[in-house]
Formats: sequence, structure tokens, C-alpha cells
Amino acid sequence: MGQLRDFATSMHKATKRDYLARMNDDKVHCMMKAKEYEFDYWDGDRRYGYGGYKYMPGRFKPMAEALIKTYNLKKGSKILDVGCGKAFLLYEMQLLEPGLEIVGFDISKHGLASVHPDLKAKLFNYKAQDAYPFGDQYFDLAISMTTFHNLKIFELKTALAEFQRVAKQHYLMLESYRNELEQFNVQCWALTCESFFKPEEWIWLYEHFGYKGDYEFIYFE
Repeated sequence: MGQLRDFATSMHKATKRDYLARMNDDKVHCMMKAKEYEFDYWDGDRRYGYGGYKYMPGRFKPMAEALIKTYNLKKGSKILDVGCGKAFLLYEMQLLEPGLEIVGFDISKHGLASVHPDLKAKLFNYKAQDAYPFGDQYFDLAISMTTFHNLKIFELKTALAEFQRVAKQHYLMLESYRNELEQFNVQCWALTCESFFKPEEWIWLYEHFGYKGDYEFIYFE
């Protein structure tokens, strides 16, 4: 296995969440709407997802800087973002290093339609659980944030193997829990999550399905 990283946790903790309010707000309906991954999920009411996912200059800059430095990315380095959404992180990485060769894909047509014009030609609609249309170790780095926990366990087998296969280096971040309180909170808050596991369970799955890259977990404290 790779290393446990700390690239996204501080950004995650900056948001305040009312866990009980979400659980009590017709949650089954909200989950079904969120899992369409279209307008309501990104830019509709907060009960369905982000409640308006807008680009905030500099928000992803610290993470982009950490990725570029940690993985020694430079002009000509190839980056893949699995589940890129509106690609704000990729955009910040390109601002810092314009010579990066960026590729991303996402299941959401609305998310992809909302990306910065400079990135639109580099992104496409695709599922994380399908075989990836790239050769072995084509990318210098593959990244994915808050996507893989939205897959069922049998879908993770292909997703993790493909994520590992197509890149030389890897960083994967998803939601987890360390105790009963965090388990309760994430189950209240999550709308699209299919796989709820503790860190040690995720690591077991990584090893079982052949993923050897770096990883990070975010928690709902």
C-alpha cells in the first residue's frame, strides 16, 4: 500500500453540517434525487447535495499545490481525475502548472457542462466502475475525490483495479468513519454513498482488489 495522505481534510472540516436536519428531511426522496447526479445534486436545494457548487478562486489551491509537489508534477505530466465533477481541482492545478496534460471524467452531464471553458475539451462523460479507455500506466498520476464510496462493492473491484492500472502514481480520497458517532453522522449526511466502511476495512478492500496507491479518508465528526 501507499501512504495515508492529508490533502483534503482541512477543507472538508471547514464546512458546518446539521446531520439530524438532513436525516429528518424526507431523506429517501433526497437520496433518490441526488443519485441522478444532475442539476439538483450540484446546484439545486441543499437538501439534494451541494446546494450550489460554485468556483471559489483559491479554495482548491492548497490541495493542488500539495499534489503537484508530492507527486513531482511538471510540464508534460499526465493527470487523470476520476469523478472530476466540475473539475475545480483540475483547474487550480492547471493554473499552477499550465503545462500539465489534464484528463477527467464524471457520470454527471450537468457537472461537466459547468466546467471552465479551458477544460471542456479535456473532460468526458464516463462511469468510474467501467473499464477505463487508457493504456497501462498512461498517466503520471490518477486522482479521485469522494467518488469510490458511491460504488457498490462489486463495482469497486473494477474501479480500483482500473484506477491502479492506468497510472504510475495514485491518490484516492473517500468518506469513512472511526467510531459510532462518525458512523451515525455519515449515514445521516450521505446522500449517494453505497459503501460505508471503516478505514481498516477500506484498506483491506484496496489490497484485495489490487490498489497500491496513496489514500485519504474524511470523517464527519
